[in-house]
Amino acid sequence: MDINAERLEIIKELNLINDISLLRAVKNLIHYGLKTEGHISLEEYNRELDEAEAEIERGDFISHEDLKEQMKKW
Repeated sequence: MDINAERLEIIKELNLINDISLLRAVKNLIHYGLKTEGHISLEEYNRELDEAEAEIERGDFISHEDLKEQMKKW
């Protein structure tokens, strides 16, 4: 399968997902993959840390135990 066919297959499967936590995990994985193709600056690194800390403060995260329970349903 070529890269475009793989892309289309992934898009089809993403459209079937109704779990926001799973979508966020996929989104973060994609962002990480895109960023590792090149190096990020110290400023970008610090910005990402600030964003992550803000998410935690807002309660926008899932605990390890809750994630394990969700994974059992996959």
